[in-house]
Amino acid sequence: MPISLVITRIIRIVKVLYVTQEMFPYLPASEIATLTRQLPQAVQERGREIRTFMPRFGCVNERRNQLHEVIRLSGMNLIIDGSDHQLIIKVASIPSARMQVYFIDNTEYFSRRHVLVDENGAEFADNDDRAIFFARGVLETVKKLRWSPDIVHCHGWMSAVVPLYVKKAFHEDPFFAQAKVVYSLYADAYNQPFDGRVAEKMRMPGILPEDVAAVAGGGSFQNLSKLAIQYADGVIQASEQVDPELVAFAKNSQKLFLPYQSPENYVLSYDEFYDKVMG
Repeated sequence: MPISLVITRIIRIVKVLYVTQEMFPYLPASEIATLTRQLPQAVQERGREIRTFMPRFGCVNERRNQLHEVIRLSGMNLIIDGSDHQLIIKVASIPSARMQVYFIDNTEYFSRRHVLVDENGAEFADNDDRAIFFARGVLETVKKLRWSPDIVHCHGWMSAVVPLYVKKAFHEDPFFAQAKVVYSLYADAYNQPFDGRVAEKMRMPGILPEDVAAVAGGGSFQNLSKLAIQYADGVIQASEQVDPELVAFAKNSQKLFLPYQSPENYVLSYDEFYDKVMG
């Protein structure tokens, strides 16, 4: 009787980290909030392993959404512009999607009731500090989770510092050494540029002045987006109408680029794009 040899091929599950400035239902529906609610679930259902992070803005209803603090992940202090800021991590579940969402929280940065602008529509003067804290908070928490992403997919300008940190400050860390970064471009421009010290405030071990040259003259939306593109491995045009200068910059930078995809087919296109970025 012939002996059958059964060869089991072990397929490694690709891990995707989603970093977004907003997500439905925790914030009102918008282009970013809706896409980042649907995309992680769809990608997970296609066999990927996912984690999702967003800021815990003060308008997020903790009781209704059943957020609770994760004590083992909280308590770290991050130094932003020379001052210590406590990192608090909270989590909530979307049972229908079998998804957990992690929230980056800090009393000074995220307790206010508005998201990016005040009650008069004026952009918060410390939005640059908030973005830096958010980016560092996500990456430090992922390390504490001992979870190593293959793809880091960033959504919204508040996530734009993440590519720099993954590629420069965390590039030798075993949890991020092999990570590829995808940055999605949206029509989410802000009007008030960050002050001229934003490049200095982004600095941390591993980041030299030339690494943040794109924002050395100030953090306009275009300059911040170019910084994100510079350190991304792939760029997606997520909004149908995006600043043509940024699209041209991405293409001229020889980045893998995915043009705008309609709501009917973006999940498949994004999923296939991850494979291309990973090579």
